[in-house]
Amino acid sequence: MRHFRLVAAGVVISFIAGPVTPAVAQNDVVMSFKFFAVQYGARLVAAFDSIPASRYSYRPTPAQQSIGFIAQHLEAANYGLCERLGVARGNRSPKDAAPDTVKAAWPKDTLVARLRASLAFCDSAVSRLTDSQLNQPIAYGPPGSNLKAVPSRTLLGVVTDLAEHYSQLASYMRLIGVTPPSGLPPKARHAIDLPATTLAKYVGSYDLPPSAFQGSPGVRLDVALRDGALYVTPANQPTARLWAESVHDFFVKEADIQVTFTEDAGGVITGLVVHQNGEDRPARKIR
Repeated sequence: MRHFRLVAAGVVISFIAGPVTPAVAQNDVVMSFKFFAVQYGARLVAAFDSIPASRYSYRPTPAQQSIGFIAQHLEAANYGLCERLGVARGNRSPKDAAPDTVKAAWPKDTLVARLRASLAFCDSAVSRLTDSQLNQPIAYGPPGSNLKAVPSRTLLGVVTDLAEHYSQLASYMRLIGVTPPSGLPPKARHAIDLPATTLAKYVGSYDLPPSAFQGSPGVRLDVALRDGALYVTPANQPTARLWAESVHDFFVKEADIQVTFTEDAGGVITGLVVHQNGEDRPARKIR
């Protein structure tokens, strides 16, 4: 039996499924790399978002990179590394050939948008890999270049580069009086009251698929209404209350887990999304 556990504030929330017979190759190693790449990528985007545009030219000393320079460098590094996983970058434009010093002075919104796109490119490239390919050289680059890279080394390069530059940017942020994302307290969440008639439409069972990260298995989530409150029960596991934050958004108080219910154009509930550990896991409603 396989377990997925989250420990928060002394509370253990465990999602357990019965014996799983995988129908496809297991990718625990690749998905572990992807987990940390997503974590550091999200922190970098949040960091750049929170820094005022007027401070993008800031550098601690003349010899160091500016904040804008770090942003454009990360974009280029992401594409350069992740192309080594055998996926060619498309949609190049003349702007891509601009000198780094010119790119560093681009508007904040442009730099952040391009960074997001490069991270999405890497996410797609990593998602194509399997553990069995990690030590098999992959061809990349222009036709006839005969360039090859070992995926395991590339993945190490991607994650360490993101982590290194997040650490660099976090130091810059503290020097200019801005708290890095990893230093912020968890978002304060405030429960609101919803009528039982609204909560009733969320009652049902939902098929939560396996996590893309860390190999945690899928599980059925049963949502029930009791005494005017909504509760969720992973199959064969303890029940937790879902506290409403908006009409469609709920949270668990015992851990950093949020749930968003989805509906179709006619207002019929079709599923939910579990937000946890930087991952959004959609689950379809099965009854």
